[in-house]
Amino acid sequence: MSAFSPDAVRETGESWSAMRLAAAERFAIAPLPTPDEEIWRYSRIDQLDLDKFSPTTCRTEVELPDGLAETVLLDEEPELFGDETPDVFAELNRAFMTPTFIGVPAGTTVSDPIIVTHHISGDGAAVFPRLIIDSGPNSEVTVVERFVAPAESSADNALVVPVLQVRAQQSARVRYLAVNEVGPNTWQIGNQQARGERDSNTLLATVTLGGDYVRARTGARLTGQGASTQQVALYFAGGSQMHDFRTTQDHDAPNTSSDLLFKGAVQDQAASVYTGLIKIREHATGTTAYQTNRNLTLSEGAWAESVPNLDIETNEVKCSHASTIGPIDEEQRFYLESRGVRPEVAERLVVLGFFEEVIAQLPAGPIADDLRTRVASKLNLGHSQPAEGELV
Repeated sequence: MSAFSPDAVRETGESWSAMRLAAAERFAIAPLPTPDEEIWRYSRIDQLDLDKFSPTTCRTEVELPDGLAETVLLDEEPELFGDETPDVFAELNRAFMTPTFIGVPAGTTVSDPIIVTHHISGDGAAVFPRLIIDSGPNSEVTVVERFVAPAESSADNALVVPVLQVRAQQSARVRYLAVNEVGPNTWQIGNQQARGERDSNTLLATVTLGGDYVRARTGARLTGQGASTQQVALYFAGGSQMHDFRTTQDHDAPNTSSDLLFKGAVQDQAASVYTGLIKIREHATGTTAYQTNRNLTLSEGAWAESVPNLDIETNEVKCSHASTIGPIDEEQRFYLESRGVRPEVAERLVVLGFFEEVIAQLPAGPIADDLRTRVASKLNLGHSQPAEGELV
């Protein structure tokens, strides 16, 4: 792993090289995770060979509405939460990051979404995008972050290690969507951190369709009274893909609320993992928290794992968690087929209906229809294409 050594950081010459170097030194002495650790249980992390990759600057494009300026931090450490690092890959990001900072002034409403696109290409490339969103008091913003592999580089092996940091200050409203469109041989191991201050509202949404192994670890922490957060995700794995999600809903203030809905499907030999924790601290009375994970298994060789958890340190709260794993409802399939719908089309309609609850909550705007098309196209693999004029 000499490509990720402290010496490699020294060669960058960045103005915050001391912070980068410290992170690289911590990474160098830390053991790599294994599936024996609870937070990595069921994962394929033991199959990652870091020696195949070397750090590369990530090419990022930002589409900003008029009147809002993007700031790339060059003269200070690009951090919101100090030295908080959920795992060694977050340390690696700190050492080799390509940062983008979006600050929304107090009282500002950004009506159009900000689109941040990371272009992933190059065989053996390792990229470390870091997106920081700091939304001032009583502001409102929507940010869509896309991870894209050009069609001509879809066969490349790449490693993507992104970090997201969101701060919603008092009464701020932040909507965030990550869309994974990386190539079939790409590994992505991401960390997302969000903090909501008093009376703020955050939405953290994820759509994952691409990649070989894609993992997102999300920690949403409510630090101010009256704050609320939502987490929603749509994921669909086929072939030998694996999609891996770990979430925390951390209530660190009274009268806060959180709601999580993750829906996934697996087919062929693919796998998915979801583990979630609702944590309610002793002083977080009056909390309401909900967690739901539902999974469809569309092939005999596919499997899904779902592990919801509660850690409640006080009374006077309302909490629930639920998870399901199973095939398509045969009654729904029979209903459609009895009306002349071909079996593969019936399956596609049922799956699209299954995901619609999530799509309706995404801050996706005009790309929602494209997401439906991508899900339908993934289902088309292995099936004959519908005849002209037939429902898709």
